[in-house]
Amino acid sequence: MAKVNFTAGRVEAHKCPAGKSQAFIWDSKAPGLGLRATKAGAKAYIFQAKLNGDAVRVTIGDPRSWNIDRAQEEARRLQRLVDEGIDPREHAAEQRAAVATRKAEAERQNVTFADAWATYLIELEAKPSPKTKRPRSAQYIEDHRKLAAPGGEKKKRGKGLTSQGPLYPLMQLKLSDMTGDTIASWMEDEVAERPTSIAYAYRMFKAFAGWCEGQAKFKGLLPDDCYSSPKVTALLPSTKTPEGDCLEREQLPAWFKAVRALPNPVASAYLQGVLITGPRREELAELRWENVDLRWNKIKLRDKIEGARTIPLTPYFRSLLLELKRINETPSSVAQRKAMTAAGTPWQPSPWVFPSSASESGHIEEPRYAHGTAIEQAGLPHVTLQGLRRSFGTLAEWLEVPAGVVAQIQGHKPSALAEKHYRRRPLDLLRQWHTRIEAWMLEQAGIEFDSTQS
Repeated sequence: MAKVNFTAGRVEAHKCPAGKSQAFIWDSKAPGLGLRATKAGAKAYIFQAKLNGDAVRVTIGDPRSWNIDRAQEEARRLQRLVDEGIDPREHAAEQRAAVATRKAEAERQNVTFADAWATYLIELEAKPSPKTKRPRSAQYIEDHRKLAAPGGEKKKRGKGLTSQGPLYPLMQLKLSDMTGDTIASWMEDEVAERPTSIAYAYRMFKAFAGWCEGQAKFKGLLPDDCYSSPKVTALLPSTKTPEGDCLEREQLPAWFKAVRALPNPVASAYLQGVLITGPRREELAELRWENVDLRWNKIKLRDKIEGARTIPLTPYFRSLLLELKRINETPSSVAQRKAMTAAGTPWQPSPWVFPSSASESGHIEEPRYAHGTAIEQAGLPHVTLQGLRRSFGTLAEWLEVPAGVVAQIQGHKPSALAEKHYRRRPLDLLRQWHTRIEAWMLEQAGIEFDSTQS
């Protein structure tokens, strides 16, 4: 192919002849440099060479953006790559990829705790727990949100504003800045004021850190010592069961009297149900009417160990549920029904046994306030909801109930250590023991109840 000395005039004058789709002229100074013109009138400097017997063509750019000297220098650079056995196209792609990688890594290094925590919550909601193989509870997800909440919102119950979540002060930090020293400094500021909340927040943060290591976007960003540094672990408050977090036999009269006097019948029945049946707090809170069998006196609870378990519906607790059912199926006032219909939400009974109009889920989520009020009214030492669950097991010992019966009702893992040979008992046998436990509790509380009327 003929070559010419590229000049501004020649570059300007080069056109694509009629009847052709494109035409080229080639530079005599820079090997491989050409100027292509198309029938549409577009022009571009190109580089063309042979590499391993194959033609290589690379577009350099528009003559309006590239002067002749720059185009010639670029052609020489590309020729040097070819001389080294490098395909300029692959080299350019590698360069672009390297730039993109550096940019992505720079963005990754700037990820904040808040960004990663938000992604973590989305995954917690969307995917089942690897341990239980079941979806996480709404309460578990809500606990995570509260840990990172800024606070300052009006409380749904009671007066005042919500408190700032213990993890909130860390939210704007980059993950890469969350060193052991940083976490230790945060814990020092918080642990004296709310040790229990900080212990829980630490456990959730530790689980989050483990999750990050399994995500390409966050892997390696958190410093290795963020939760394992001795400075951090030394500040951890004790997680042992608080001494006395359990109802004693002689405390039952005062406890039942105060709980039964609560103005909210849902909270009252719920708290009595936790003591009488010994479930985890969310298992009973998420009980639906479809899982209550009033004919055969049994209820089906969601179980984190086995997915679900069926336990007896004892006479007194059954009477409480019957009252809740009556309330639930009683329509609102005419004015309220009209207002609800006008708003596009006509009245209908709640599917939840323990409904709550104040919670997003529709069922009771925060019974601790009501329980705290009852405990204070009764003049009893503080007992947590977990303490009520624990009380079921300890009080059952007064009747020498087999450990396996208590474990099966409460949904504990099977243990051959608790009994010589663990065995599943039929519901009727559980009912025999469970009814005795309930009757004994009522007797100790001084409550007269005719089980034949339930």
